[in-house]
Amino acid sequence: MNELRDWTLGQEGLVYQACPACETRWYFHRQFCPHCGNAEPRQLQASGSGTVYSAAAIHRAPSDTMRAYTPYTIVLIDAAEGFRLMAHGAADLRIGDAVRAEYRAIGGKLMPFFDKGQP
Repeated sequence: MNELRDWTLGQEGLVYQACPACETRWYFHRQFCPHCGNAEPRQLQASGSGTVYSAAAIHRAPSDTMRAYTPYTIVLIDAAEGFRLMAHGAADLRIGDAVRAEYRAIGGKLMPFFDKGQP
């Protein structure tokens, strides 16, 4: 069986969870399904493909580390697998754009960064 790769562990990849009982999918790791309470969610590898749901330009950094990156874009992505996540994105992204995850060092940490691509 392949090991799941996740950016929160310093690896290039996104891991999400899915409920085997109700089929709900979500991004933040939990010990149970937020919809039905099932205590045995599965962890799955995401493809990194999705669609821009929302985009915002950030002009005021929340920390000294991020000040060097301003202005930068934060996007909400509807992943191809059916969950939504927030990440950094290219400045020219617009709602409805097909995107693909890359992984970049931002503020000293490896993070997902979305740019235009095929879903």
